[in-house]
Amino acid sequence: MPTPDTTLQGSWQHNAQAWIQAVRSGAIESRRQVTDQAILLALMSRQPQRVLDLGCGEGWLLRALAERGIEATGVDGDATLVEAARAAGSSNVYQATYEQLIQTQVDVGQGYDLVCANFALLHQDIIPLLVTMRNLLTPGGALVIQTLHPWSMANGDYQDGWREETFAGFAGQWTPMPWYFRTLSSWLNALDMAGLRLASLQEPQHPQSPVPQSLLLVARS
Repeated sequence: MPTPDTTLQGSWQHNAQAWIQAVRSGAIESRRQVTDQAILLALMSRQPQRVLDLGCGEGWLLRALAERGIEATGVDGDATLVEAARAAGSSNVYQATYEQLIQTQVDVGQGYDLVCANFALLHQDIIPLLVTMRNLLTPGGALVIQTLHPWSMANGDYQDGWREETFAGFAGQWTPMPWYFRTLSSWLNALDMAGLRLASLQEPQHPQSPVPQSLLLVARS
């Protein structure tokens, strides 16, 4: 029987084309209004020279960083998304699953000022991956994570566990996607167990919204 992690990876393979269309058309309101700008500002405020975008998808952030003179490298597990990123002008993009990265089966380089995971940590056991990403950083480098905000996504059930995204509010053909919900304390514990310390925490929010749109964590070794 497939595990949630396996189903998660398979759903991205099925949803890749719909995701490319949604991102490039600006169909996801929270991204358009708040979260895209939040992650870009968080990265640029640290004046990096080299950034690794973990789970880069179709490459929008790679292109935004390159336009600002930043050397941006991407890695994603889905071949369709990697090809879309390359076709849009990002040449330095690797295809690798998180397990392949953990086992160092794919060399994505090292010596990064920042490693970014923008809504890209959706599976259960993230600690080995966080350790791997920590080891790719330069001394003084940082890991920047933007994720679903635990409080706004809890829906009355504030405990760690698998949830499902049905994409009901999106046009197109989508396969439901499992994702792992973790509380704020679980996020902080995971960073600590990976040898990282929290440097800053932000809750990006639209001025007309009563709830935060995301949780943005910056951690250092």
